[in-house]
Amino acid sequence: MKRANWFQVSQEGAKALGALHHYATTGTGLEPGLIHLVFLRTSQLNGCAHCIDVHTRDLIEHGMSVDKIVLVPVWEEAAYLFSDQERAALAWTEEVTRVSETHASDAAYAAALEAFGEQALVELTIVIATMNAINRMGISFRLKPRARA
Repeated sequence: MKRANWFQVSQEGAKALGALHHYATTGTGLEPGLIHLVFLRTSQLNGCAHCIDVHTRDLIEHGMSVDKIVLVPVWEEAAYLFSDQERAALAWTEEVTRVSETHASDAAYAAALEAFGEQALVELTIVIATMNAINRMGISFRLKPRARA
């Protein structure tokens, strides 16, 4: 079934989400590669094909190797490929994205706080929340990936 083009139907809503995305990518002070890594992992957890496609391309553009990108879903098994901060960001991303299951546990919060500090952890959580919101729009309205066979 064809779904609504939410960008056209709710231009003000799209603009608001766009402003949030802009803040997440330019206003948080976090490294762009880390932001796109978090965006990719969030999108993988949520199953948003469009966003997985976009943020995989963004990571390649920011210099991440394809070898590393393909192992993001199993980052704990390939931990040696990821920096301490990347591992902390990936763990917190999973905790926050699965919040209905994890309830953002005290142990996970403490580990993320240690790795990022209070300000950067709040900004990281905004990045995660932003991609969760965008994923829900992309999935609900079936945004297509750019990939071609």
